[in-house]
Amino acid sequence: MTKVQHAAFVTGSSRGIGLGIAIELAKSGFNIALNGRQDNDEMEAAAKAIAAEGVAVVKIAGDVSDLSQHERMLDTAEEAVGPLSTLVNNAGVSVLQRGDLLEASEESYDRCMAINAKAVFFLSQAFARRLVSRDRSDGKFYSIVNVTSSNAVAASAPRAEYCASKAAAAMISKTFAVRLGGEGIAVYDVQPGLIETDMTRTVKGTYQRRIEEEGLTLFPRLGQPDEMGRIVATLATGGLPYTTGQAISADAGMLVSRF
Repeated sequence: MTKVQHAAFVTGSSRGIGLGIAIELAKSGFNIALNGRQDNDEMEAAAKAIAAEGVAVVKIAGDVSDLSQHERMLDTAEEAVGPLSTLVNNAGVSVLQRGDLLEASEESYDRCMAINAKAVFFLSQAFARRLVSRDRSDGKFYSIVNVTSSNAVAASAPRAEYCASKAAAAMISKTFAVRLGGEGIAVYDVQPGLIETDMTRTVKGTYQRRIEEEGLTLFPRLGQPDEMGRIVATLATGGLPYTTGQAISADAGMLVSRF
């Protein structure tokens, strides 16, 4: 019997959580379409790490907030690695500057919304349109996995515009799950907590202190990108059958209610 070949397009996957996801998907046998803003040394290193897992990989440079590039990105991905079965919307940005939300800029708000929410909505739309127009009786598990944040739920006033964009992305996940359930396409929302990446490097010490002194997380450490990757790979391979629309709190219990 011919092995079913899956393929995934992972946005923002040249480093950090996105690269962790791409590698774990590759370990699960997925061909991978990598995405970053530029085709640079970082992207090349990511592609080599993926290829080392024995799967096909293609580099797709482009800004996901530019909606006019979406069809080109998906076309390029499918020409190189085959029909896509999974979209992982991972690309994201934080605020331009932490501080009093009464001083938050329109530029920072628009940037967060454009990349963290609007791009997620319209790339998911473009991907879903392709899937629903095709015969999918091939035994593959089809899915969209959106990587949002624990700040889709927990408010952080110094990063208010980021929180708003991630809350929007969380609702986008739910609405796409509602629309695509009848098509047999699963949609998930993975909400990472404190993960050790370039984005959190400047505040790692602060969070580690709070973990140790305040019990901020139930597991007393920061998470790692490969752990997020294993979660996404579990979802994309159908490891949680008969589920869709779920938000997965990948935060070491940080948001568990306590008293």
